[in-house]
Amino acid sequence: MEGILFPVRVTVMAGKIKLSFHIRVLLTVTAICWILTGTFMTFQYQREKVFKAKLLDATLQMHNMRILEDIRNGEKPDEVVARIEAPVKDLRITLIDRDGNVVYDNNDNTPFPSSNHNSRPEIINARTKGEGYAVERFSESDDLNYFYSARLGNNGTVIRSAVPYSHTLSEFLRADISLIWIMAALTFAMSIIAFFATRKISLSIQRLNSFAAKAERGEKIYCGEYFPHDELGSIASHIVRLYAQRDEQHRAALRLQEDKTRLKKQLTNNINHELKTPVASILVCLDLIEDHPEIPETKKAEYIHRIRTNAQRLNSLLKDIATITRMDEGSGMIGKTDLHLTSLIMDIVEEERLKTDMTIKCDIPDLMIYGNRQMLESIFRNLIDNAIAYSGASLLTIEANSEGNFRVSDNGCGIPSEHLPHIFERFYRIDKGRSRAAGGTGLGLSIVRNAVAIHGGDIKANSLNGLSFDFKLAGTYINPAAQPKVNKNVT
Repeated sequence: MEGILFPVRVTVMAGKIKLSFHIRVLLTVTAICWILTGTFMTFQYQREKVFKAKLLDATLQMHNMRILEDIRNGEKPDEVVARIEAPVKDLRITLIDRDGNVVYDNNDNTPFPSSNHNSRPEIINARTKGEGYAVERFSESDDLNYFYSARLGNNGTVIRSAVPYSHTLSEFLRADISLIWIMAALTFAMSIIAFFATRKISLSIQRLNSFAAKAERGEKIYCGEYFPHDELGSIASHIVRLYAQRDEQHRAALRLQEDKTRLKKQLTNNINHELKTPVASILVCLDLIEDHPEIPETKKAEYIHRIRTNAQRLNSLLKDIATITRMDEGSGMIGKTDLHLTSLIMDIVEEERLKTDMTIKCDIPDLMIYGNRQMLESIFRNLIDNAIAYSGASLLTIEANSEGNFRVSDNGCGIPSEHLPHIFERFYRIDKGRSRAAGGTGLGLSIVRNAVAIHGGDIKANSLNGLSFDFKLAGTYINPAAQPKVNKNVT
C-alpha cells in the first residue's frame, strides 16, 4: 500500500527538468490560491489604511469646524486654539488666506511659513471639495512628516490641522497584520487540501499513463488495478477493465485460432497418413490383377474384395472428415429443428442390430429435442459402432432421463485408464492394428464429442466394468403427447 505522500518526481530530459503531473497541477493550484490571497490581502490592507486615514481626518475635521466657527464668531485664532483641547498631542494649526499665504501658525518652535501653500494637495482638495487630507507629507518648515487635514472656511480661508508622524500615529494608521497571518494560515491549509485533491487526480492519471504504456508494449493487463474512489478513478477503472476484457478475448481468440491452425495441420497430416494405407492396398491389388491375368478366379475375387473394403474405408474416412470439418467451420450455422429423439434412437438401434449378436437395451422416456438430425445420428451410431467393433461386450445399454442426461455403456473389456483422456482426440487409437482391421477411421469419438458440444453438452468416459459414456443434450424435453416409457430389448 502506498504512503500518504507522493515522492516528487523530477525527470531530466535533454537538459530540461520535467516535473511530474502531480507537482505541476499542485504548483498551479497553490499559485492561484496564493495569488488570489495576496491580491485580497493587499486590497484589504490598503482599504484598512484608507479607512483609518479617513477616521483620523474626520476627527481633525471636527476640530477644524469648531475652530472656524469660533473665529467666525469674532474670536482670535490664538484664543480659540488655546481654549479648545486638541484631539491629538502636538497638533499644529495653520490658517491660510485666499492667496495661499499663512496668516496663522501655532508652532512657535520653527520659523513662520512664508511659502505659498495653494499648491499643497490638501489645500487644493479643500478649495475644490470643501475639505481634503494628505497622508505622510514632508513639511519644509520643520523637516518633519505630517498627516494634514484641511477645511475651507469663509472668504476663502483654509484651516489646516497637522499631526506629526510619531510612533503612535504610525501604529494607528498601520493596518491590522493579524488578518494577514490568518489569511496566510488559511491559504496554507488550502494548499494542503489542494495537495491531497491533486494527489487523487494525479494517481488516476499516472496509473492510466502506466496502463497506456503497458498496452502499447503489448503486456498483459489485469483488472485488479487500484484507482481512487471518485469519478475519474471510476472512469479509469472502467477503461482498464474494458481493455483487460477485450485483451483477454483477443488472446483467447488468438489461442483458438492457433488451436484451429494446429488442428488443421494435424488433421491434414493424419488424413495423409490414413489415406496412404487403403490407397496403397487398392493400387497393389489392381497392379496384381492387371499384371497377372492368369491368376485364379478365387484369388482375383479376393483382390477385388480387398479393393472394395479399402474403398469403403476411404468413403467412410471422407464422410467423417467432411462431418468434422463442417463442425469446426460452421457449428453456429448448423440448422436445428424439433425432432422425436426417441424414435431417432430406436431407428438407429434397429439398423445396428443387423451388424451384431450383441444385445442392445434401451431404457429412455419419450423425448423430443431441438437439434440437428445428422449430428444426433452420428452420436448414437458412432457410440454403438465403437462398442460393436472394440468392446467384445455382450450387452449394450442406452439409458436417459427426462432432463436429457444419457448413458451409453457396455459390459465389455473396457480400456486402460491412461487412454481415457485421449479417446476423443482425432485419429487416436488404442490398438492401431486392430482398429484399422475393424475398419475404423479414428474420428468417430471426436465426431461424438463435437456433436454433443453443438447440442450444448459435454461427454465423459469411464472404464469400470466395461466402457460407459455419460453426456447431456440441451434442448431435450418430454414429448407433449408422451407415450409410456420405451423399454425395449433388441437382439
